[in-house]
Amino acid sequence: MPQMRTLSSGADEVPAEEFYRDPPDGVRVNMVASLDGAAAFGGRVRPLSDPVDHQLLRAMRAYADVVLVGAGTVRAETYGPVQLTEEQARYRLERWELDTPPPIAVVTRTGNLPPDSPLFAGRVRPIVVTTRRVAETRGAALGESADIVVAGDDSVEMPALMAALRDRGFGRILCEGGPTLLHDLVTYDLVDEMCLTLAPRLAGPQTLPATSGPTVQAPRTLSLEHALINDDFLYLRYGRGTQRG
Repeated sequence: MPQMRTLSSGADEVPAEEFYRDPPDGVRVNMVASLDGAAAFGGRVRPLSDPVDHQLLRAMRAYADVVLVGAGTVRAETYGPVQLTEEQARYRLERWELDTPPPIAVVTRTGNLPPDSPLFAGRVRPIVVTTRRVAETRGAALGESADIVVAGDDSVEMPALMAALRDRGFGRILCEGGPTLLHDLVTYDLVDEMCLTLAPRLAGPQTLPATSGPTVQAPRTLSLEHALINDDFLYLRYGRGTQRG
């Protein structure tokens, strides 16, 4: 039976270690959605989020080997490197012998990343996952501040991307979107866990990025593991359980 818990009214934190400390060996997705299905408002996630959602994002990062995110999300949200609290850093060191925060791995088909992005200012070099064509034309510039991973000739191929991350020893992969990257992961049945914050908002029609390539032939089924309630927000965690395909 999935766990159900109502938090204290107005809580700013939840016991993240109790509910999220055991990520799957695979891809955990963390996203927020409005009641009418929008993943962002005006191109940004913040209008749909709340303090607990931010806390859970930081906690899930601490439990990950790498944070996977699309370039559009990096640009829209002005991504920077992962910042850990002293407690989180100590936890990673004691549990997994990891003495640095997880790197950000950015998926880009164009290499369009601002050179002055805060992402490139951390002590842990980000990873840019791109195509062979981009690596040949922009690899030298990007390689000055990031590690370059090629995962396809003209498009980023999800199986090649996963293999490259695995080769680097990254088993616990946290994906933070956006919709295009999530679409690709779902298409290749690579999502092992979905952590969804359901916000009490109605966002109306929002512009979504165009997607291409293969499509899902049948819906994937996941099992509810827990539901946390904080005022009018829901924090849902779904996993494969015994479901696959």
